[in-house]
Amino acid sequence: MNSKNNKLATILAVFFEIILISTSIISVVSSQWKNFLLCLLTIVCLTLPFIITYIANKKKIVLPPSFQLATLIFIFLTQYLGQIRKFYFRFWWWDLFLHIIFGSYTVIIGLYYIQGIIRKDEKITKQRFTLFTVIFAFSFSITLGTLWEMFEFIGDYLFKTNMIKGGLQDTATDLIVKIVAALITSIIYYFRNLKK
Repeated sequence: MNSKNNKLATILAVFFEIILISTSIISVVSSQWKNFLLCLLTIVCLTLPFIITYIANKKKIVLPPSFQLATLIFIFLTQYLGQIRKFYFRFWWWDLFLHIIFGSYTVIIGLYYIQGIIRKDEKITKQRFTLFTVIFAFSFSITLGTLWEMFEFIGDYLFKTNMIKGGLQDTATDLIVKIVAALITSIIYYFRNLKK
């Protein structure tokens, strides 16, 4: 993991935590308990990129250099701006925008992950190896997208949030957008990699 990106991610995480702690205090003072719980959840979630990076380094799993930064920003955009600051309600496209980013970036994570594990055998053609890595990365992205939808459902159930606004229609739309974004990213990678 690039130390410059690591340092920037740490600074960004501290900045986000300060915003969340301030919002938590304001939420308690104004008796907005739902926002308070969302702030606590987001504070915990912001530690996840560092935990995942630590485990990945121990297990020698390759992650994109921008993993911590991208994940921190994504969590902040979804939880703080989306839920706490109500961007999901202010901007009809906010949810779709985030799912497009999610679908594309998780393909990139999957590509790094598989390329860190498997090396191309001389007997396997470049085209077959690239196809295999793309299929893995696409499937990895869809799996993470499904786990995210489960996270939204659990958040709604336990914390009475409103992440799944339209029920089944919202979940299905989110998954379709992620699949399309993941597919486009996979196809672009496939053809760009074959040209190298």
